[in-house]
Amino acid sequence: MRSCFTCFAVAIFAGSSFSAVAQPVYPAKSVRVVIPYPPGGGNDIIGRIVADDLGRRLGQQMLVDNRPGGSTSIGAEIVARAPADGYTLLITSHTTYALLPNLRPKLNYDPIRDFEPVSLLAKQSFALAVHPSLPATTVKQVITLAKARPGQMTFSSAGAGTGTHFSGEQFKTLAGLDILHVPYKGGNTAVNAVLSGETTMTFGSLSALSPYVNAKKLRVIAVTSGKRSPLDTKIPTIAESGLPGYEMTPWYGLVTPKGAPQNVVDRLNAAVVTALQSKDMQERMGRVGYEPEGSTPQQLAEHIKAELARYAKLIKVIGFKEE
Repeated sequence: MRSCFTCFAVAIFAGSSFSAVAQPVYPAKSVRVVIPYPPGGGNDIIGRIVADDLGRRLGQQMLVDNRPGGSTSIGAEIVARAPADGYTLLITSHTTYALLPNLRPKLNYDPIRDFEPVSLLAKQSFALAVHPSLPATTVKQVITLAKARPGQMTFSSAGAGTGTHFSGEQFKTLAGLDILHVPYKGGNTAVNAVLSGETTMTFGSLSALSPYVNAKKLRVIAVTSGKRSPLDTKIPTIAESGLPGYEMTPWYGLVTPKGAPQNVVDRLNAAVVTALQSKDMQERMGRVGYEPEGSTPQQLAEHIKAELARYAKLIKVIGFKEE
């Protein structure tokens, strides 16, 4: 009897061991990386840099999938509804996690309930840019012109409810201006609107604006962040240029659907944090105006909650509403 029991126990143990060994190590196939903006903008740049490095470190292809629209809500919903297996990732931002949840009561995803935080990725600066034909080189001059032309000046954004939209609303409210907002479906089209003369100014990522500035097709007036950008420390902040209290510091993070296995989240986090600490990644990000900001999943979760609360207060103070 003992002999049969022993054989049975050995068989069970062997079967369990085989199952454990047969289970593929993550990632066993390509990983989809959803970027909720069209190609070329700041979110797309950071997403592709991270995806490229992750692919090398994890030994699998990272399939970048641009899903613009809905001020990032379309891409976010796609990831929220994806299987919780770690094979679908979202390059998220302050827009997805702090602005939209405070603006849309019936948002098609929940920033806390539907996603598993992986790591904070980076912070950067937006910038106020105008067409070179506008007779203004400082924030004070832009404000003076806008006050002299009430209702005539316009600003373009990457979409209603996005960080670039909020940047403009803060600017017009704190300065007491009558400026019309013109939303587009992404940062590139918003910039093109200024280049073509459709709008007077725009708020966009400094990295995306730089090529046009270097070609003298746009003029950057100031950055939106609380401190000057490492991309060009000569450019002043809006706050120090005559609008104290103004700040908009975009941030980016990596998440996956809620319920992803802990070992998968840990594997992704370790790869991302290691990448962000590397000299190569810091140089690549620095060249396009980003400051690497690796974190633990819990730190990103706490950051999201803090940003939700911060933007709720700001939105209430300036009376910001989607159009």
